[in-house]
Amino acid sequence: MAATLSSAKQRCDQPSSELCYAGFWRRMAADVVDNIVVLPIISALAPTRWPAHPTFVALAQALAADPLRQLLGLVFAVAYSVVFWVKFLGTPGKLLLSCHLVDAQTLGPLTVGQSLARNFGYLISYATLGLGFLWIAWDPRKQGFHDKIAGSVVLYVPRRPRRG
Repeated sequence: MAATLSSAKQRCDQPSSELCYAGFWRRMAADVVDNIVVLPIISALAPTRWPAHPTFVALAQALAADPLRQLLGLVFAVAYSVVFWVKFLGTPGKLLLSCHLVDAQTLGPLTVGQSLARNFGYLISYATLGLGFLWIAWDPRKQGFHDKIAGSVVLYVPRRPRRG
């Protein structure tokens, strides 16, 4: 199944064999849902506040304040995303909004390595003052910098009503 620019622009609420990429606003809404689920857990594990726009220096300073708890929170966040991306094709927020995170070439599940690379790519997307996330709005395949680094795409797969 080859992805094309025209398939990304189609209306995704109609049946088709073409790919439909999840856009910026749908993905942002999915991230809000995920943050509602995950942030209370991370806050309990690592109560020190993380910077709003993490840079390598700001992350290092947060880790230095209470390294064990911060590391525990970071490990939980990465493990959470890796498990959901590899096993279920998306976090609860993405799945709730009918998004599937897949390998850009095979359209299969991400590998653990790709998932770790995607998490690292988030740092790049933040470090560019959010440009890595905004890029989703302009990219033909709706890929942010983190998606390009990991070789992933997020597809919108609308739910079909059950028959019978």
